[in-house]
Amino acid sequence: MSKASANGSSLADEGLERALAVLRSCVTEYGFLASPAERDNYRRIWARDGCIMSLAALLSGAEDLIDAARQTFTTLADHQGPHGEIPSNVDPVADRVSYGGTAGRVDAGLWFAIGCVEVWRRTGDDGFLDGMLEPLERLRALLGAWEFNARGLLYVPPTGDWADEYVQSGYVLYDQLLYLQVQRGMAAVHAAMHGGSDHALDERIARLTHLLRANYWFEEGQEEPPADVYHEVLYRKGRDAAGHCQGAYWMPFFSPLGYGSRFDGMANALVSLLGVSDDERERAVDAYVDDLLHEDAMLLPAFDPVITPRDEYWDELQMSFSYTFKNQPYEYHNGGLWPLVTGFYAASLARRGRSERARELRDAIHRANRRGRDGEPWSFSEYLHGRTHEPGGTAPMGWSAAAAVIADAYVDGERLFGEDGG
Repeated sequence: MSKASANGSSLADEGLERALAVLRSCVTEYGFLASPAERDNYRRIWARDGCIMSLAALLSGAEDLIDAARQTFTTLADHQGPHGEIPSNVDPVADRVSYGGTAGRVDAGLWFAIGCVEVWRRTGDDGFLDGMLEPLERLRALLGAWEFNARGLLYVPPTGDWADEYVQSGYVLYDQLLYLQVQRGMAAVHAAMHGGSDHALDERIARLTHLLRANYWFEEGQEEPPADVYHEVLYRKGRDAAGHCQGAYWMPFFSPLGYGSRFDGMANALVSLLGVSDDERERAVDAYVDDLLHEDAMLLPAFDPVITPRDEYWDELQMSFSYTFKNQPYEYHNGGLWPLVTGFYAASLARRGRSERARELRDAIHRANRRGRDGEPWSFSEYLHGRTHEPGGTAPMGWSAAAAVIADAYVDGERLFGEDGG
């Protein structure tokens, strides 16, 4: 288990203890709730939230939380859809299942597959894996169909992933990175079960890795598109329009309509954490992030820059919400500062040996989680306002607690995704 006391910080000690307590407050007989709060539909077993919380549970080493992780995946598998789709969320008590809002949630299944493999890796529970093999194979077939043109990248509809009220769609980098990790995990399962490689799957993994490196980074001064360009005309137009961010960070998405160019915090954290980036590009992203961080908050935004009413995307953004409009400037995905995003970025820093910087951001997560609401300390809010740094969104959020646990564990030398030798 990660030992915050070894890091010599009373904030880290208390922050980790309270984060684990929040995770436990989310535990039910069916697995992890996104939040114990009675707000909208947060008191449900969410695939995305529950799987991220399960990663934190595995890193914590706490058996009760690991048991809750197993149950989370069991509940999701029990409610798998007829085509292999994993629910976005489940209310087992009311027997209500959602596969998404206006469009389905592509990343629900991706996090499910990643989490199942990580439970098996960390616990060695072959029985658990055996019970998940059929749901995983059905999901793999569906994901292949979601490539649509069989060219290696998933097509994500608007509102189709965690940024479900934001304006990006198409070949979204965040989802492709998760897809890559799904395939890596399934390759590890195949090797363990059959004593050898699945060569076709290995080729898909290599191909997808090349596609990511070639299509989502614009080099300064590059004259010709890379060899693995997905669509040469789109690439040239996207690169020419993104002069301000060439060589600065990874592009968030492209679609038949062109490239997006806003900074995607989750994608730029995961691309390093999952080993897709390289030293030069990581240094560029780190420099960009350093310019974004506020000294009294030091959390990454979900997306940057903020979309304002004068922006061409404002009307589209205002049309995209489930219950109420959340994406006012500097709020929610529109420039809100997220412990969740910062947790994965801090983990990527620790993985790369930048332990001191990772520790600083871990402590920033603890300070954000400590910000009180309604007279109560340690709110574990969903995000902080991008300018005022006031807590916003739902509280307490299980994955804000998970972010603290993940960052702390990585600072302490723990690793996921088979990098611990598992």
